[in-house]
Amino acid sequence: MWLKPEEILLKNAFKLWVTENDNEYFVLQRRRGYGEGGGGLTGLLVGTLDTVLDSTSKVAPYRILHHTPDSQVYWSIACGVTKEEIVQHWDWLQQNIMRTLSVFDSSEDITSFVQGKIRGLIAEEGKTSLVLEDDPEKFREALLRFEKWFELPPEEKLVTYYSCSYWKGKVPCQGWLYLSTNFLCFYSYLLGAEVKLVISWDEIWRLEKTTNVILTESIHVLAHGEDHYFSMLLHLNETFVIMEQLADYSIKRLFDKEAFKGEPALSDPLQITKRGLEAHAKSAQFRTFFRLPKEENLLEVHESFLWVPFSHFNTLGKICLSENYLCFASQDGSQCHIIIPMREVKWICEKKKDSRALTVCVRGKRALRFSEVRDYQRLANTIRSRCGISASPQHSASTEVTCECQSLINHFEDNPEDVTLMVGQKDSSKAVSTEALMTVFHPQDVENLDPKMLKEKMKEQSWNIHFSEYGRGTSMFFTRKTRDLIVRGVPEALRGELWMLFSGAVNDMATHPGYYTELVEQSLGTSTLATDEIERDLHRSLPEHPAFQSDTGISALRRVLTAYAYRNPKIGYCQAMNILTSVLLLYAKEEEAFWLLVAVCERMLPDYFNRRIIGALVDQAVFEDLIRENLPQLVEHMTDLSFFSSVSLSWFLTLFISVLPIESAVNVVDCFFYDGIKAILQLGLAVLDYNMEALISCHDDAEAVTILNKFFDSVTNKDSPLPPTVQQASVGNNDKASHLNVDISELIREAYEKYGNIRLEEVESSRKRNKLCVIQTLEDTTKQNVIRVVSQEVKFNASHLDELYNLFKRQHFRSCYWTMQSPALLHHDPSLAYLEQYQLGFQQFSVLFTLLEPWTFCATKSTLSLWVFRLIDENQDGLINFKEFCCALDTLYYGSFTNKLKFLFKLHLPPGDLVTLCFSFLAFDLPEDGVIRKSPERGIITPESKKITEGKVDLQAYLKQWQNEILKKEETIKDLPRINQTQFIQFSKTLYNIFHGDPEEESLYRAVAHVTSLLLRMEEVGRRLQEPSSPPDFAKLASPSAAEESSTEEVQWSFSFEQVLASLLNEPAIVSFFERPVDIQTKLGQAKVAQLKLKANK
Repeated sequence: MWLKPEEILLKNAFKLWVTENDNEYFVLQRRRGYGEGGGGLTGLLVGTLDTVLDSTSKVAPYRILHHTPDSQVYWSIACGVTKEEIVQHWDWLQQNIMRTLSVFDSSEDITSFVQGKIRGLIAEEGKTSLVLEDDPEKFREALLRFEKWFELPPEEKLVTYYSCSYWKGKVPCQGWLYLSTNFLCFYSYLLGAEVKLVISWDEIWRLEKTTNVILTESIHVLAHGEDHYFSMLLHLNETFVIMEQLADYSIKRLFDKEAFKGEPALSDPLQITKRGLEAHAKSAQFRTFFRLPKEENLLEVHESFLWVPFSHFNTLGKICLSENYLCFASQDGSQCHIIIPMREVKWICEKKKDSRALTVCVRGKRALRFSEVRDYQRLANTIRSRCGISASPQHSASTEVTCECQSLINHFEDNPEDVTLMVGQKDSSKAVSTEALMTVFHPQDVENLDPKMLKEKMKEQSWNIHFSEYGRGTSMFFTRKTRDLIVRGVPEALRGELWMLFSGAVNDMATHPGYYTELVEQSLGTSTLATDEIERDLHRSLPEHPAFQSDTGISALRRVLTAYAYRNPKIGYCQAMNILTSVLLLYAKEEEAFWLLVAVCERMLPDYFNRRIIGALVDQAVFEDLIRENLPQLVEHMTDLSFFSSVSLSWFLTLFISVLPIESAVNVVDCFFYDGIKAILQLGLAVLDYNMEALISCHDDAEAVTILNKFFDSVTNKDSPLPPTVQQASVGNNDKASHLNVDISELIREAYEKYGNIRLEEVESSRKRNKLCVIQTLEDTTKQNVIRVVSQEVKFNASHLDELYNLFKRQHFRSCYWTMQSPALLHHDPSLAYLEQYQLGFQQFSVLFTLLEPWTFCATKSTLSLWVFRLIDENQDGLINFKEFCCALDTLYYGSFTNKLKFLFKLHLPPGDLVTLCFSFLAFDLPEDGVIRKSPERGIITPESKKITEGKVDLQAYLKQWQNEILKKEETIKDLPRINQTQFIQFSKTLYNIFHGDPEEESLYRAVAHVTSLLLRMEEVGRRLQEPSSPPDFAKLASPSAAEESSTEEVQWSFSFEQVLASLLNEPAIVSFFERPVDIQTKLGQAKVAQLKLKANK
């Protein structure tokens, strides 16, 4: 490759380089120890220097230098890994540069021209892939090393690289760490000892920073049961963060099948850069902190002071700007922060240049004054352009339009009956409810002045005072005082409004007017597995509450859950969503409850509500870490903390709603919407701490569960204004006397006082660390389940099945490594059973089958792979699962002579013609979205099955299918149809291909010719008995080419499998060939090495 011209001193390189070719202006050199005459002591020393030292020489064994006759200075302009590559550069210089140089008069002009030309070539090459790198020149060198040392497919994208030490045992190896999109790689070469390590991100179990006696600070990677330590990194924290981001990106892309459609920096795995990963991480942190929609990205950050009116001073912090929001957070992140939607901004005003200040005016006659903004003019212009307002403070046309929209919104808020008319539905059971259920079923009595109502009024007054000081609505200041009010409890009348504000759902609803109504209309009447589950759980959702004993509450709950399942089919409906949504509907309007559910499922509790509840399992692992850190006494007594994981699952999934009375649980939900998962973790620790002595004294898990259940039954809310008919009755009423009542407000306050120092950043870091282990544990469980099922069908032992599964899974991932449009992604269905989570399309199957086939086929490998694929793909969905793959290999490796022959015979049955087969697979009529959808019988959707899928799912069809599979009789050789002459000719060719390259090839060929001749004689004799004819030329018909010619004649003939089997059994050479054992372990080892080096199939 071309290099940025760099001056070198040739006299220091006489002993390390050998001149291969030179002329008046250029020198081509080879590194000693490479090429002819390489090796020996020189090769060892040079190889060690090349690995340890950071210079161009350690990369490429060939280089080209530029010089002029009257100068002692040389310039490196090109390098190459192979001689062919460097010779190509040399020839280009000879043809394009040498003639031009003769026109220059001075050496300086020659050197200047050469340097300019080389820089132009580099710039031209770097316009595509290297344009986003910080230092394209160094990155080009690193990329060359990466490709040379690891021989990965050329599609693999190198993200960054670092110099470090890798600890192999107790000895450190100095080398280079390379981080690419799909792999972590390390290379070291010291005095002949080469260390090469390649680990794919999807195979890592643990990734963490560690310290011990020997290693002051290092990065620990656990993969395949082996520990790897990397130390002596100059930028260890930066390296770890990039590794964490790549591992997380790999998990989301490969396991969760996330496409990153809204994030251009991550949507193409071929274009991933360090800068893109950093931007993605900052945007994710920005969205999490400010509770913004997932479409928002952090665009600009400005340091500034913000005038805080309630404190009467300027607070230092950062302005964070995204596409639709202007946010500010104080320096410590907890003193105050504010979120300003761009839609709320009315105008911008800059002050004098000396102050570098600007004022942002928002709706509600409020203004925010930012000062000491370094680039305040550009910030002001950016905000104006995004808000669509002019530089003048006067009302522009866009402002008038916005005010008109606002007046319309205010009209519908004042006249809720008009909102019902907007929905366009007359039936009250289908119309969207415009009131919170608590207001309908428990309206507050204004004249009631009992102590609880008086305290409730005092709470409302406290919040009204807070609103007057800190603002109300989307532009409210979030401060410590806000949290203090939350801990004391939110008034019933303000709960829905504050939940919407703290969760960010208010912004979702404001930017999607009418969206929920459309979803309700579209999802109305649909029948899916999710809707069936929703109907089953509707009456289990807070059944003791009057709101859900009536059709009003049940209908609203049905609409919200069905609309969300329609919006997000990846999640659909999961248990615990009904309990959570019920509570949301009590305090929020129906549309608000929907957007609150969106905020919880898609932002605040990611990956909680899916088939594997990965998010909840991850947070349980985080909870275990916090128990070890904060409750050492409990850890000493209960060394196995998995008990707490099992008992706390419902705490996380339902936010304590399922274990606490409803009047107490809503206080927990208040804290959750303000502080996120941190509030649930804190409360969990407080619950265990409160019951510490009782838990330590218990003898078994059942006793511990009983203790916790009694505790939850004793939790009350002494300030709740709800009547006894609404409050939940405690399950353990008979045992209440043995347990003192605990007030929920006191419990929450204690949780904040003792464990409020838990930082959200630490929780997120722990989530990332534990997610790897949780994912791999689930994957390992899936593998064991699959192997247990498949082992009953095949003769492979458990060890071989384990390796086969790893190869199969890696081949599946290979189809996803370098593209977002692979069949594996397009056909992914998370509702499938574990046996079919990983499947291969034809291209992936063909590659893996070629690596593992027991016989060495010749030119027609792809043809045979296509036939095998068609044969074992029984449901004709274009995908092969692991069981189908193993059953086919089991027949070829361990099947009897008869079974192997039957397998080959069936390959040539109709449609065995290659043209027909290619057309059916390669020209398949796909739907517009490119996805082959499956019927309930797991086949391609047919008109009959389409009726089933469009209507209610017919469970009887499933039961009948399972019964047929159980009663299915084993296929006998008599069930096989006859093959015609064309198919028989192709069958003979397949046998010739199988025998190609075998030591007994000649005798096997003669045996096949003899069998062919014998079968033709038998067929001819049979035909003569029925219709006499002239005797054929058997010797001529024995050869495949001649037989093919004879197939064009009018005389048609065919053979049964029994005839073919009987004829082949008379040939000992053929029988011994098929009965010869094949070493599967060797094949597996070779496939494992070769799999990564194969070119990627997109």
